[in-house]
Amino acid sequence: MVPLIDFVVYLIQLYIWVIIASAILSWLIAFNVVNTSNRYVLAIADVLWRLTEPALRPIRSILPNLGGIDISPVILILVLLFIQNVVLLGWLMPAPEPLIVNP
Repeated sequence: MVPLIDFVVYLIQLYIWVIIASAILSWLIAFNVVNTSNRYVLAIADVLWRLTEPALRPIRSILPNLGGIDISPVILILVLLFIQNVVLLGWLMPAPEPLIVNP
């Protein structure tokens, strides 16, 4: 059971990095730092969008309109960290009890 939980924790950490990369790339595209007419940039942006959009879309539909600010990646990262630290590492894999040695 422990290797499975470790693997799921690893996948959650990897997905958090994908969300961060997607957010940074969207900022770079919005401020015209990178050009989307470049095939490689467009391919990377498309892959990151396809990986993150299914998880971000329900959060965006719940959040009120905040103008040009999109805080859905932050909320998704917080939810994933809660699942990782509280549910997986706190409830399913609690820390072993320390050995008490009588002096």
